[in-house]
Amino acid sequence: MTLLHNRFRGVLLGAAAFLTLGLATSQACTSLLVKTSDDGYVYGRTMEFGFELKSKVVVAPRGNSYTSTAADGQKGLAWTGKYAFVGMNGLDKPILADGMNEKGLVGGIFYFPGYAEYTPPKDADPAQSMAPWEFVSWAVANFATVDEIKAAVENVRVIGLEFPGAGFVPPFHYSFHDASGKSIVIEPTGGELKVFDNPFGVLTNSPTFDWHLTNLGNYVKLSPDNVDSLKVNGQTIPSFGQGSGWLGIPGDPTPPSRFIRAIAFSMTVDPEPNGIKSVRLVEHIMNNFDIPFGTIRPAKGDECDYTQWTTVADIGTGTYYVKTYNNQTLQAIALENFDPNAKTVSYAPIEDAEQTPFLAFPKK
Repeated sequence: MTLLHNRFRGVLLGAAAFLTLGLATSQACTSLLVKTSDDGYVYGRTMEFGFELKSKVVVAPRGNSYTSTAADGQKGLAWTGKYAFVGMNGLDKPILADGMNEKGLVGGIFYFPGYAEYTPPKDADPAQSMAPWEFVSWAVANFATVDEIKAAVENVRVIGLEFPGAGFVPPFHYSFHDASGKSIVIEPTGGELKVFDNPFGVLTNSPTFDWHLTNLGNYVKLSPDNVDSLKVNGQTIPSFGQGSGWLGIPGDPTPPSRFIRAIAFSMTVDPEPNGIKSVRLVEHIMNNFDIPFGTIRPAKGDECDYTQWTTVADIGTGTYYVKTYNNQTLQAIALENFDPNAKTVSYAPIEDAEQTPFLAFPKK
């Protein structure tokens, strides 16, 4: 067993305890996919926490050895990463909450309270098992397409594990997209991993994905087109200003409402060509899901959910962007700038930038 192998097993365990505590209060993440005018795809997601994640960008090369977590201190599923990837971690740990690999496969963890039902550890082969927080790392390191993930999930088990000091099993579901534009959602229900094709490329949180699809039927009259005036009893009733086609779109931050808004915005924007124009377009869409600190409060306690960071992944160019609560400037990480066969993992902190630069005017 190599030193690198031992190192990654240790950080898997350390990150688990952190993510379990941090995501206990996180219920407001939103993700979506936008098609470009030249048939590319750009992904965006927000990450909400009621606990300071202190994320850094992590870039992992090919060939790293991983061992996942199984029950009772046993070794879980082991793999060697096939692809280099970039993503967001927590507390310097290479556990992906969100990330993209060199083939354009992008995915993330989303909170799924009240519905996640993992395989009981006693019913799973340890050599096929992993903890809920390890699933995205496993997928992004190993697969190029969502079809490959769909085929592989039959041979793995995500087991319900509670870490010391956490007090509960973290409830997650997962979203993945690939360079062809295919999207899937994977949800642990009934002790198994249920895979849904995702024609809209959107995911939020609970309830289950199929429930969200059914809920779309409540909004079939929504449209980006303004509504004509209405004639009633010989009188003309005009609408107020612009946006009358979206009248009735839910504006609250609950998962069902965010799901509807994410579909509405991502499916109706005028597409831009692949590259920075599409990145900016997705950034504008994601701004609609930004949650300022204090606007969502728990019934008890003082840990308020807020948008700690937002990522945008340009799948066509292999460029991953991130901005944070205190630094609203997108910062780019291009996988092509890193050696995919490097021997070490690279980290980059995202510096806060609460002070904004002044415009430069000509001097007198």
